[in-house]
Amino acid sequence: MPIRRLRKAYYGCNPMYVVSEFGRIAMEFLRKGTNPKIYEGAARKLNVSSETIQHGVEGLTYLLTESSKLLISEIDFQDSVLVLGFSEELNSLLLQLYLDNRKEIRSILSELAPKLPSYHSLEWRLDVQLASRSLRQQIKPAVILKLHLNQNGNQTTKILQTDPATLLHLIQQLEQALGEMKTNHCRRIVRNIK
Repeated sequence: MPIRRLRKAYYGCNPMYVVSEFGRIAMEFLRKGTNPKIYEGAARKLNVSSETIQHGVEGLTYLLTESSKLLISEIDFQDSVLVLGFSEELNSLLLQLYLDNRKEIRSILSELAPKLPSYHSLEWRLDVQLASRSLRQQIKPAVILKLHLNQNGNQTTKILQTDPATLLHLIQQLEQALGEMKTNHCRRIVRNIK
């Protein structure tokens, strides 16, 4: 796990300085991407290998991004960091680093997230072929859906076609998923995600 790399990286150095330096490098990594020169400069300052610095920064970046993504509370963050075995002073420094940077990390993560289209409206039509010389007995109904979507401020339209049996199956699956959300297990998961 990348968090353990952070623990290994600071042994033998001033831990407060290392966490401050790694925090600065981790935020630069999130803002601008990876830069091997920064790792080499920090490695010279701390008298360790560049790879050790990189692993430590990746571990801290992982800790900060996952914590910010889930928007965990101070108590949950402290519980998460407690298993690393750092001193109380170092844990409080990590907490402060998280609290100071979580809004910026969340904004960076939201910029990196893919921009998916969102639902705007739906039009539907039922088409039925009533008669045909070649198919006298068969009726083939089709449901045509015109889906209006918003994507980056632009409206797009998608045309979908299905048969009524498939549409009924889809409705049943969606109703089952909504019913599943009402179970205690799902409520507990949703509560922990928030």
